[in-house]
Amino acid sequence: MSAERPTLPPVRLHTEAELARDALVAPLLARAVRLARWAGPETRVGAGGELVEAQLPAAAEYLGLTPDEDGAAEASEAWRLAVDTGLVDVEDPDEDAGPDAEGTAAAGENLALITGGSPQDVLSIWLDGFEAVHADATAPVLDDFADILAEDGSVDFDALDWDPEAEAEFLDGVLGNLYLLTVGDGDIETSPVPLPALAASVIVPDDMGEPTDDILEQVSEAMMRLDDQFRVLEPIGIVEYQPVDETLLVEEGEDTGAVDDDEDVTRYGMVRLTPLGLYGIRARMLDAGVDAPAIGDLADKGADALLGGIAHYSEAAARDEAQQWLAHRGTEGAAAELLAAARGTDPQAPLRRLHCQQALALVGAEAEPAVRAVLDDSELGGLARVWLVELGAADVPAPPEAMIFWLAVDTIAAQLEAEGDLDELQGLVESLAGRHSGFFDEAWRVEHPATADVLEAMGRLHSDKKKAKEARKAAFKARSRADA
Repeated sequence: MSAERPTLPPVRLHTEAELARDALVAPLLARAVRLARWAGPETRVGAGGELVEAQLPAAAEYLGLTPDEDGAAEASEAWRLAVDTGLVDVEDPDEDAGPDAEGTAAAGENLALITGGSPQDVLSIWLDGFEAVHADATAPVLDDFADILAEDGSVDFDALDWDPEAEAEFLDGVLGNLYLLTVGDGDIETSPVPLPALAASVIVPDDMGEPTDDILEQVSEAMMRLDDQFRVLEPIGIVEYQPVDETLLVEEGEDTGAVDDDEDVTRYGMVRLTPLGLYGIRARMLDAGVDAPAIGDLADKGADALLGGIAHYSEAAARDEAQQWLAHRGTEGAAAELLAAARGTDPQAPLRRLHCQQALALVGAEAEPAVRAVLDDSELGGLARVWLVELGAADVPAPPEAMIFWLAVDTIAAQLEAEGDLDELQGLVESLAGRHSGFFDEAWRVEHPATADVLEAMGRLHSDKKKAKEARKAAFKARSRADA
């Protein structure tokens, strides 16, 4: 009894305007924009579009960076991003002009979109920047470039011992876990995650108890790898990162993967995904074909898509999605549309009816005429009565006994499909069975497609052994009746 579920829970994203503002103040993009405005006829670039070394001090000074190697490196990094994102257009040197020839640079078309474009334009540019930085984060670290040069001067990629796909897969796995931890909290303003825990999440097998020394060593290596990568990713605004305390690395051979219980875990690195990071990682996952829903995705869809889409959302996320749907669609006629979408005998129909009832509560008293119109409906009549009573409406007709039992089966079927809290489900089962004397003597006769499954579940969940046995017998009768 399980519907196809989204791979990830839905994320609450900031508005595009808020995200675009975050993107514009990300240090690396902000520097790239400044350098794009600085570029002019006198700007000289090398064969790969990079600023020539002689121009790096001036670029660093323009950005207010330190006039040393670090400042030059940061200026070079910002320039590369400006080129990668179309903020700067470069014209390569003429091949016939010799190996030392220089090209020129000028402001690119995308520079105008930074100030004059829409939030979507800004975010599109930022996403290009994120992809470029992601590639940088997974690139090999070279201690000596000469070590990987072949005799003919070309790069010997085999000597790198570097698998770009594996490196990207590792980082994406880590970012995916960080995304899941953030979204799973239900609030994007989450606490930072210790780097050892994040590294362990992609190294330690789920079924492993006490990690072996080999696994701990792998976690330690992964931490150091991630420390470098998060330092690269932070300036584009993906994460807030507190690096590993360098004093931990002073003693040669120290195992940074093993953290004592009494030790300050923050010294081993702490990382938090930003709202912009959530947006960027989700965009990357969507491009890879991952089902990564966001609150608001269903706002412009029909009621059938809404009730089906929120089937396995948390209660809070389902409510937020329904609120956005109502805000987009309007309340007039919404109740009738929701009720029509709630009908059905498929396995997911009980859960649709549950979410329909919750969505109708958001419509309020305006839904009463549409709800009263289905009081005699065999599938919706029980739901309608419960909703009217909760509204405090007058003259709510008592349900016939057959409808009471049908609604009980439908309610438990919805909870089974939702796979919610087991204790709550057990309480519901015992409450419904105890509320009606001779419940199991009548329940097996209920004309509901989930009757046998529900009775079997009640037999597993009921704490009273006698009642549990009655439920199992009733389930057998229900199956025999269905097969007859």
